[in-house]
Amino acid sequence: MAIKIGFVSLGCPKNQLDTEVMLGHLVKEGFEVTPEETEADIVVINTCAFIQDAKQESIDNILDIAWLKSHGKLKGIVVTGCMAEKYRDEVMEEMPEVDALLGTGSVHSICDAVRAVARGEKFKEFKDKNTVELGGDRIVTTGEAMAYLKISEGCDNCCTYCAIPKLRGRFRSRPMDDLVKEAEELVSLGVKEIVIVGQDTTSYGIDLYGEYCLHKLIRRISEETDISWIRVLYCYPEKVTEELICEFETNKKLVKYIDLPVQHISDKILKRMNRHGNGELIRNVIKTLRSRIKDISIRSTAIVGFPGETEEDFNELCQFVKEAKFEHFGAFTYSREENTPAYDFDDQIDEEVKEKRYDIIMKTQDTVNEAYLKSKVGKEITVLCEGYDPVIERYKGRTADNAPEIDSVVFFRSKIKIPEGTFVQVRIKDYLEYDLIGEII
Repeated sequence: MAIKIGFVSLGCPKNQLDTEVMLGHLVKEGFEVTPEETEADIVVINTCAFIQDAKQESIDNILDIAWLKSHGKLKGIVVTGCMAEKYRDEVMEEMPEVDALLGTGSVHSICDAVRAVARGEKFKEFKDKNTVELGGDRIVTTGEAMAYLKISEGCDNCCTYCAIPKLRGRFRSRPMDDLVKEAEELVSLGVKEIVIVGQDTTSYGIDLYGEYCLHKLIRRISEETDISWIRVLYCYPEKVTEELICEFETNKKLVKYIDLPVQHISDKILKRMNRHGNGELIRNVIKTLRSRIKDISIRSTAIVGFPGETEEDFNELCQFVKEAKFEHFGAFTYSREENTPAYDFDDQIDEEVKEKRYDIIMKTQDTVNEAYLKSKVGKEITVLCEGYDPVIERYKGRTADNAPEIDSVVFFRSKIKIPEGTFVQVRIKDYLEYDLIGEII
């Protein structure tokens, strides 16, 4: 009888792609995958450790699954991902319930780990994350409407608050031919939207081809596949090239949406963060995008409470959010992470002050967001259906303005059955908090 494997995937889409590759290895080797953890013989938990909240979520999930060892049929737990990499010497010592540990460079060793645990053995492996094979056969877990495409691994930006270069290694691009082939395979599965991800998508190609090549990759995918929508996330403002802007202007398959995490606008704070570029550059990039790309939607994020952030710095950030009018925006309170330069910075901000600033900036964005939602009421919009919610008796989907999982959705009614992955025209009637309400035309 095949060993049943359960999966818990935490963190960002990039981590989810690692989960899909591990699933691909396990299915190829004859293991049975089950969506029910209570039915699993072994559960793999792919963890995140980017900030303290993510680390705590990973720990809580490990402990929750560990309960099944004494109250169910579970025989073993395999922990992978960023928390495994970051705390390779502490995880098994502090959580003896864990049976195997794989670092970020050992994603392709998942079958070895599972087999060892099935034999009742402990297993640990931490291969060089800078030489791990990128990509691989995968089991798509995001449904029929969309799929992620990870074009690179690692990061060379070395922001002072971020441990990703230590957890994921140096920046490495995947060859363009491999990515186009994978895009073709996704389209053959019925995928309608490809969402391009990486730690820094705008750096794509610099290591392989000596220049920024994101625009060339997008062009090839659009010309060599039948994909309907291409979306790009994790773009750095200072690397938004003229060629990439031209691609947005001319390529009908590239949705007019860009994820542009700015993190702050104060020159002093940007410098302390080791962000490459200043407030003027960020403002100019946004101005250029809005002037040249009709109806573009811009998503961004910012960190509040970074060491040394004064009231003046924070007020500048709030004013910037008002002026930028981001269609989608999220803020995070600064998380002090070990083994990052900012951990040892002077002028750490009190947690209560951080939370107060977070509340203020999100209320600032709420006003911007309400105006954005109001502007959609009465319009007819193309929506990619992502399924039916029986609880509220409505279908849900996304417009070109909305990235999966992180942005708002459109809820709509239909008298006929709408298959997942179908494009429909919806007239927007109302909105509720961050989501739009409509009816199919």
